[in-house]
Amino acid sequence: MSAPTGALSRRPLGRTGLQVTPVCVGGGPLGSMPENFGYDVPAERGIATARRVLDGPINFLDTAAGYSDGESERRIGAALAEAGGLPPGFVLATKVDRDASTGDFSGDQVRRSAEGSLARLGLDTIQLLYLHDPEHISFDEGMAPGGPVEALLKLRDEGVAQHIGVAGGPVALMSQYLKTGAFEALITHNRWTLVDRSAGDLIDEAVDLGIGVVNGAPFGGGILAKGSATCTDYAYHSAHPEILQRVRAMEAACRDHDVPIAAAALQFSTRDPRITSTIVGISRPERVDETLRLAEWTIPDALWDALGPLAAPSELWQW
Repeated sequence: MSAPTGALSRRPLGRTGLQVTPVCVGGGPLGSMPENFGYDVPAERGIATARRVLDGPINFLDTAAGYSDGESERRIGAALAEAGGLPPGFVLATKVDRDASTGDFSGDQVRRSAEGSLARLGLDTIQLLYLHDPEHISFDEGMAPGGPVEALLKLRDEGVAQHIGVAGGPVALMSQYLKTGAFEALITHNRWTLVDRSAGDLIDEAVDLGIGVVNGAPFGGGILAKGSATCTDYAYHSAHPEILQRVRAMEAACRDHDVPIAAAALQFSTRDPRITSTIVGISRPERVDETLRLAEWTIPDALWDALGPLAAPSELWQW
């Protein structure tokens, strides 16, 4: 295993003109989301983590208005204030969210969400702004006149956002949004991993449309990083026994080749030429270098051959 290199090659994100590293730091954990990740993150540690990301070789950071009720953005904003703003060539993405209390996901709420993000981050414009988790409303509501997609397009036209994307779960719904032609980037999560391959056709569709693909949660929420002895959830829910059995078989195969399962899980995504960048949630400064080591770990072809047939059967995928 080699030490992390000083820089990572940058890739074009669809048609946006943005150039991003193959690894993107996910800002959910650094804002403290114990309900998802099982641990608290103190404010100073979150700010220190954001500071390390801004100073390091990864040039892509992803967050959302709804992460910890804006706390992720506040901590990133504090680090940005210390740094004097975004470093040259750095790409910051965030997401507009529904109102967590009322469920409101109207066009007005999208604007309020974006304005709140700008205030917390201390920025005048957002490079990449996603519509986040539109599965909480119907597609027709999302596309309605005066609705969230129309509001997002207006924010782009006004320069509040430079580029817009869609980030969500259900692959059929994400496909509907891609077909509208409104979006320049896609985040799919928990659906293209060693375990779950439900987003395969969606990723192909995005590439065919010239839409940049960002893959989130390559560790399935933790089990493919921490291991099944520590974590028995997949995608933040109790894993089906068959999925646990498959993960344990993957762990055994990785041990046979002296490869951490986290390295295989991360590189399953980063080695895919269709995927521009892969989001890894990070909550400690030292995790930046640890993640780069995983991204660069030498993995023999024989291990990929062993892992391929161990994916869960399609009826257990997230879809």
